[in-house]
Amino acid sequence: MKRTISTDEAPQAVGAYSQAMTDGSRLYTAGQIPMTPDGELLDEASIATQTEQALDNVLAILDSEGLDSSAILKTTVFLADIEDFEAMNEVYSTYFDAEPPARSAVQAGALPKGVGIEIEAIATLEP
Repeated sequence: MKRTISTDEAPQAVGAYSQAMTDGSRLYTAGQIPMTPDGELLDEASIATQTEQALDNVLAILDSEGLDSSAILKTTVFLADIEDFEAMNEVYSTYFDAEPPARSAVQAGALPKGVGIEIEAIATLEP
């Protein structure tokens, strides 16, 4: 059962995509960039601040389904500059408990709107 997920607590989709989708057992978020729910782009902020906003957006989407970070199975972190990995990782690690999700982190050629980071997640809907 495919279902679209949308919340006003994360930036609205501005293209041919949804904030998230579920098949009833897994939730898949679109890549979340450092943009506030009201549309403020944090592209000039530090990578730490950009990471916080991107993760806050992911968690807002999960929260709309009654989930938190413990439901995340896998994330993919796209960095405009892999040299930002350490600063990203320092912030990222504060969002997860002793059992963080699997993660890939890669340098992307370019990210939307010139941001430094984009994060997507796959979460379980099962307890």
